[in-house]
Amino acid sequence: MTEQKNSIGILLNDPALDAGLRNIAVKIDKGERISEEEGLYLFEHADLGYLGVLANLVRERKHGNKTYFNRNFHLEPTNVCLYTCTFCSYSRLIKKRSEGWEYTLDEMMELVKKHDGEGITEVHIVGGVLPQYDVDFYENLFRSIKAYRKDLHIKALTPVEYHYIFKKAKISYEEGMQRMKEAGLDSMPGGGAEIFHPEIRDQIAGGKCSGEQWLRIHEIWHELGGRSNATMLYGHIESFYHRVHHLEQLRQLQDKTGGFQTFIPLKFRNKDNEMSHVPESTVVEDLRNYAISRIYLDNFDHIKSYWPMIGRNVAQLSLAYGVDDIDGTIDDTTKIYTMAGSEEQSPAMSTQQLVNLIRGVGRQPIERDTLYKVIHDYTDDVFEEDKQYQGYVSLPVVNQSN
Repeated sequence: MTEQKNSIGILLNDPALDAGLRNIAVKIDKGERISEEEGLYLFEHADLGYLGVLANLVRERKHGNKTYFNRNFHLEPTNVCLYTCTFCSYSRLIKKRSEGWEYTLDEMMELVKKHDGEGITEVHIVGGVLPQYDVDFYENLFRSIKAYRKDLHIKALTPVEYHYIFKKAKISYEEGMQRMKEAGLDSMPGGGAEIFHPEIRDQIAGGKCSGEQWLRIHEIWHELGGRSNATMLYGHIESFYHRVHHLEQLRQLQDKTGGFQTFIPLKFRNKDNEMSHVPESTVVEDLRNYAISRIYLDNFDHIKSYWPMIGRNVAQLSLAYGVDDIDGTIDDTTKIYTMAGSEEQSPAMSTQQLVNLIRGVGRQPIERDTLYKVIHDYTDDVFEEDKQYQGYVSLPVVNQSN
């Protein structure tokens, strides 16, 4: 923290710093909240070095040097979908369903059983939207998973999926979420948020639940005592204003419920989708976005960089720009970003690889469960393969195209 104080002191004494950025830095140094206007000012005027100092200050106040990860796998029931989001490279229309997959409940349980005997603590379930994957189906799936492996945390389905299946079943959000909880749902992921502002949402995700409906389903889940995550899809046709509007909606709901635990910025990838003509954001812009998210969302405990989407290299860099979590082992069980052109074409890392990635930038690796209970502190652990080295090494750098 002394080093951070020195850094903020140097920043505030920089004669080249304009008045707007200086005032924001003073606020952050005092632990005060910035306004929407100030958030937009950061996007429009702040350079990466400035943002890194402030975001790291916030990060280390909350978590010190700790960086979290978990052991998880993904279960994706189908990539066939009724919706046609222009940014999506993952889904297949019903008329092209032969190009996709549609797992039965028995097939999904076989995928769960593949992880028997492993130290996995979480199954992350998201997928396309189809009529056969309804309320009854997911109740049966959740109950089957819990009957087979009671300790496995079920983090499942986005408001996009819940909105559809509850509407199809002609039940309210309140009744639907209560039924999911009773069936074994433990927490909700953050997907489907995209951009809340209708000006952009209608263009890239028309027909899905609205931003207001997304927020309402999370609010109901929080009222039931549940925890959830939040995301934002950035780097496409949105403006900085739309990003700040999105962050503000999340911050307001968090003030009300306190139910969000992690925010994950998701980078738009442009391979094989209807927005392939839109260039992807640069690594500098990715890191700026992480940093501003950390500064703005003062009431969120955690900011996560999702390494299968951003790549190991940038995930490592992000730990200096407000990020304190890099997700989990994944075990090559998700295709959502590999199909969109991410650097990680086989997204899987061992515990040792995750630990070494975190250590490679001088952070303290902590294995957590989904709700951030510490499972193991790897600070002083030595793996057999590491004994030949005097210190720990970072992972090989993954080539970045931008």
